[in-house]
Amino acid sequence: MVFQYTNALIAIASVNCDNLVSFYTKLLEQKPVTLIPNVYAEFNLVSMRLGIFKPKNTNESEFETMSNAKSKISLCLEVSNLEDAIAHLTALGYPPPGDISIASHGREIYAYDPDGNRLILHQAARGSH
Repeated sequence: MVFQYTNALIAIASVNCDNLVSFYTKLLEQKPVTLIPNVYAEFNLVSMRLGIFKPKNTNESEFETMSNAKSKISLCLEVSNLEDAIAHLTALGYPPPGDISIASHGREIYAYDPDGNRLILHQAARGSH
């Protein structure tokens, strides 16, 4: 038996679903391709889909934001201009708390969405992807 799949989706659960959908609508500068208010929204990103859903009441406690819990998953977005991306996030009211760092693959900075999910904005070094 061979494991086959045809597409991939990253999904973020949020008890504040509409707030997060609003943030990503502004961040990505696009409306969701699927929208069921306060239930589910889906954005088509380059080579990926991002879903945001409100967990069922019976599962909410599993997804509630805990101030001292750190997610091991990051939403990484490659950008063409890191400074412009930082300015965009700052204008949305979510400025990255740290400084730009240099990695082997280019420059990057960590930021966070309204629920505290980690975003890594990355600008590739010239000549690399």
